[in-house]
Formats: sequence, structure tokens, C-alpha cells
Amino acid sequence: MPASPRPSPPFPAPDSAVLALIVANAINSVTSGEATIEQAILHAAVHGWYEGHIEGEDARPGCDFRGPIQARP
Repeated sequence: MPASPRPSPPFPAPDSAVLALIVANAINSVTSGEATIEQAILHAAVHGWYEGHIEGEDARPGCDFRGPIQARP
């Protein structure tokens, strides 16, 4: 079966320098005691998705939706 192309982001490229920084920060926050594993995973997932979304905007001109505006308490 032929390999199918990867879908467009919202995921960052595996070799992304920003993704490497997000992962390194997650690891460092756990090893330093600043965050639990769950907190570090959540932080990395959110920031990884966001960075992938930014890449998606570059890959698909006109894609400028950044999510619904949320009221702050």
C-alpha cells in the first residue's frame, strides 16, 4: 500500500526547534519539581497544538482562526 501524505498541521513538524524546546521545558519542569508529570504533559500538549496551528496557517493561507474568544473571570 502506498504511503499517504501526512495531513496538514495542527501538529508541529517532528524536527521543529520549537517542539524540541517545548519538550525540553516539560522535562525540566518535572525534574526540577516545578510541575507534576500531568501538568507538564498538559502544558506541552497545549503549546504543541498551538505551534502546529501556527504552522498550519503558513501551510494554508487564510487559516487565521485561533479559537473562540473566552471571557476572563
